[in-house]
Amino acid sequence: MEYTTLGRSDLKVSRVCLGTMTFGTQNSEADAHRQLDFALAQGVNFIDTAEMYSVPPNAESYGKSEVHVGNWLKRQARDRIILATKISGPGRSLNWIRNGDLAFNRKNIRAAIEGSLARLQTDYVDLYQLHWPDRNTPIFGQYQFDPARERHFVPIEETLTALAELVTEGRVRYVGLSNETPWGVMQFLHLAQQHGLPRVVSVQNACNLLNRTWEMGLAEIGFRENVALLAYSPLGFGLLSGKYLADPQASGRLTLFRGFAQRYSKPNVQPAVAAYAELARRHGKTPTRLALAFVASRNFVASTIIGATTIEQLRENIDGCAGTLSDEIVQEIEALHLRYCNPAP
Repeated sequence: MEYTTLGRSDLKVSRVCLGTMTFGTQNSEADAHRQLDFALAQGVNFIDTAEMYSVPPNAESYGKSEVHVGNWLKRQARDRIILATKISGPGRSLNWIRNGDLAFNRKNIRAAIEGSLARLQTDYVDLYQLHWPDRNTPIFGQYQFDPARERHFVPIEETLTALAELVTEGRVRYVGLSNETPWGVMQFLHLAQQHGLPRVVSVQNACNLLNRTWEMGLAEIGFRENVALLAYSPLGFGLLSGKYLADPQASGRLTLFRGFAQRYSKPNVQPAVAAYAELARRHGKTPTRLALAFVASRNFVASTIIGATTIEQLRENIDGCAGTLSDEIVQEIEALHLRYCNPAP
């Protein structure tokens, strides 16, 4: 396993991060603990969760992933684990979380971290992330900014000030963003520098063969400002494994939770998936290994967040992130990218 320093922090994270959003719905607690044990044995020291998980989000599954991780974590040497979690934001119908009051203000941030720490059975998290922006932005399959959807949002400086208190108190070591835009990242960086507030060290955004939007603006910011990308959904909700090509009704999130992934229901997604799968097989690789090796090998990706429902999938995902791609394969990927440019933004 390779390790890297996360942005301008002192966190040494594995280049593979275990995502946990299946824990509590698709995976039982016993399943979750087997996955965590296996990942740790493979050198994975980076675990990512969220108060909203498991998914799809609902009142019954709220917080279950953190509970499952917490029951495992209490048996581990805490300083061996880099633990990340996220606070849910406004703009979505999550009325079971703080009665739907999800603005990133001091009251809600403190309530959220207290809940997460209790479920995780720890005194601190290494990385605390804003799951999506407080303000109006196109996320989770939306791809056009719509001024008509403007709403009041907590000023970023106020949010950073509340997070600064948690850092000072030792409850949070570093802060990060998720599902953010170039404007948002630069605002957080500018205000942190201007007011002496915590500087974000990472952004957790979708990144895969179907969604390379990071490269269109955020890649330069990440490079020049040393802000790490934590790449989630490297297999595009399982589509890039190719399993749905052979069996459209194969068991997975797309068939279990229909309507949950609007990002991957757009017109050019299926042709792109078929093209990448054909490329992989022509070069003697599985579609899964091609997709994971591509994401993990990008120079702007600090860690690739993988998820699985079985140990067999987890083993292939960890191995896939360590794979290499020849120059010839990368050139063919680029040619397909120009033909099917970001079909699932």
